[in-house]
Amino acid sequence: MESEHQPKLNPVRAFQVLHGCQPEPEEAYTSLSEYHDYEPSLEFDDSELIQNPGLAPLPPELLDIPDDLLDRSTSDGTIEENFEEELARGPVGPYTEIVASSVDEETFEELNRTGLVEVVGDDSMGRRIIVVSACRLPASKDLPPDRLLGYLMATLDKYVEQDYSVVYFHYGLTSKNKPPLSWLWKAYKTFDRKYKKNLKALYLVHPTNFIRIVWQMLKPAISVKFGRKMMYVNYLHELQQYINLDMLSIPDSVLEYDKQLLAKNVRAAETASARILPRLRTERRETEDTKESMSPPPTQQFGVSLQFIKENNPNMVESIPPVVRECVEFLSQPDALETEGLFRRSGNMAVVKELQRSSNRGEVTQFAGDPHNAAVLLKTFLRDLEEPLLTFDLYDEILKFPTWSNRDKPRQVKILILERLPLDNYKLLKYLIQFLWKVQDRSCLNKMTSSNLAVVFGPNLAWPQNGQMSLQAIVPINAFTDFLLENQESIFII
Repeated sequence: MESEHQPKLNPVRAFQVLHGCQPEPEEAYTSLSEYHDYEPSLEFDDSELIQNPGLAPLPPELLDIPDDLLDRSTSDGTIEENFEEELARGPVGPYTEIVASSVDEETFEELNRTGLVEVVGDDSMGRRIIVVSACRLPASKDLPPDRLLGYLMATLDKYVEQDYSVVYFHYGLTSKNKPPLSWLWKAYKTFDRKYKKNLKALYLVHPTNFIRIVWQMLKPAISVKFGRKMMYVNYLHELQQYINLDMLSIPDSVLEYDKQLLAKNVRAAETASARILPRLRTERRETEDTKESMSPPPTQQFGVSLQFIKENNPNMVESIPPVVRECVEFLSQPDALETEGLFRRSGNMAVVKELQRSSNRGEVTQFAGDPHNAAVLLKTFLRDLEEPLLTFDLYDEILKFPTWSNRDKPRQVKILILERLPLDNYKLLKYLIQFLWKVQDRSCLNKMTSSNLAVVFGPNLAWPQNGQMSLQAIVPINAFTDFLLENQESIFII
């Protein structure tokens, strides 16, 4: 007779055993660095975690973690892995309700001003980059954990409908601003499939023993799929191969800390000096030389102005750049138009880069049947314009959009679009918005509603002259773009 205390077998492993399959070996933890023999000093005391070779006694803040946490399978319970069970179970639990009831717009505005979370552009794969800096986290006594989680959810909600990456700077997390360890588990469960499915990479910069040990403690309950997305980055120069560091708003304290780490590790410092610094100097020198001695060829379409494209393409129809027309015509085909996640998924960036080069040579673009590559190319064109399609002059006016009354919005928007937008910009915007109307008209198949398209295209249509867009600006820009899509028939009348 079996003992009632016999450990339960993971359903996946049971299936493998039943069918004579060998279980897959557990993957090694993903890392960007080979220097794992060096651990930087901690800013806070984590001896509670490492003073004992076993897991007992647990620190007090872990006592409210579910008892069966370490006995659970590697599934994280998201719908993509156990959808029938999860649909029957419903929400994660009461903690979700606490977060939902903790929305405090005034507190959110204060957190936005701290720079705790910033959106800084796209990585080498065309994915939006979200930066979280622990050194900017307020003291725990001033920020209840549930309100912090509510803020993070409200911020990510603007971007999770498309592929995105997260860079987390761990330096600066101290005993004063560190959330309880139990909060990490609750946060993981609260961030459901909506947040996890489009997260493509989570870079943990300057990890410490605290991060590594907590990961080992929670790893049995975290999905293998999610674990593959997390990568340790011990030094900033290791991140450079994936993300242009010039794009990131890295806190000064993090930059200084990285220098201190390199000073203590000669091998890592030599690598940074040998591989990164010469390349950065070469790129900077080439950029400066190019600006001084070269003007773009007449066939150039990316990184120039609409006026430049028009002057060098006298046969251009209705002020629509050739590459834009090629993208739209390809994407207007039924098979492409009905592609799920259109404009939300990343394309093959190697292919997209080659498409850019061929367009800049004046060649006809060949998409080889992949709508995602065409979609990324179209977004890239808009993002690389010397001036945004909605122009720098209209940026401050667009930010006022939420303050306008519903009665005044149609009139105010028409003034901006019909009277203040240059004619060439107007024609291209009209062409683009009317195409996106076709996309959202098939949203039952491609899942791209007007609001989803606004989230994707808003930041590519308007940005400030200094190039740094704040989180506060994202909401009005997306709302303005959504309004254009929903009311395109009455706005674009000529």
